[in-house]
Amino acid sequence: MEGASFGAGRAGAALDPVSFARRPQTLLRVASWVFSIAVFGPIVNEGYVNTDNGPELRCVFNGNAGACRFGIVLGLGAFLACAAFLLLDLRFQQISSVRDRRRAVLLDLGFSGLWSFLWFVGFCFLTNQWQRTAPGPGTTQAGDAARAAIAFSFFSILSWVALTVKALQRFRLGTDMSLFATEQLGAGAGQAYPGYPVGSGVEGTETYQSPPFTETLDTSPKGYQVPAY
Repeated sequence: MEGASFGAGRAGAALDPVSFARRPQTLLRVASWVFSIAVFGPIVNEGYVNTDNGPELRCVFNGNAGACRFGIVLGLGAFLACAAFLLLDLRFQQISSVRDRRRAVLLDLGFSGLWSFLWFVGFCFLTNQWQRTAPGPGTTQAGDAARAAIAFSFFSILSWVALTVKALQRFRLGTDMSLFATEQLGAGAGQAYPGYPVGSGVEGTETYQSPPFTETLDTSPKGYQVPAY
């Protein structure tokens, strides 16, 4: 892309909503946003069930409240991050500073990599706790919600890893600053410096003037007479 930086065109260019919606990065963010809802939503609604001995609620994942909390925090954080990064992608075209674009891409790269790792940890954690859960009425009732949270945790790993790869590609595109150098110097690079004026080689006599103090001096001052002896 001519005049591009970090995967985007020149600052101030018009944004095409159709092309923006079809970008792989936009589709991945929307998919990650939906997956995050599918993780923390079932845990919030059906992740806590009654115990066999009383009305006290416990986490469906082996009664481990930390597993439910981790899934909710992880999914809610991904939900908010996807919305924030979508807004950043919309505003990215208007960022004129190369340094600010670089910071935005680095933020996307770091957060996507971190959340990919956390989703992997969350998937392993929830899967392990679900395998240790003893069967019972509450487990049967909330089984679908638990399995959905585990499944979409796995899908979230794939989507966030893909987002990390896309951010890395954008960062590598931005390391070549020759595009910006060409854009800034293109207006004056093809213009030659004006040369010195060249004369015709013939010098006219009109250009010369008589030197100063060339008047003929009178050898005998006026009013002075030589005495006769």
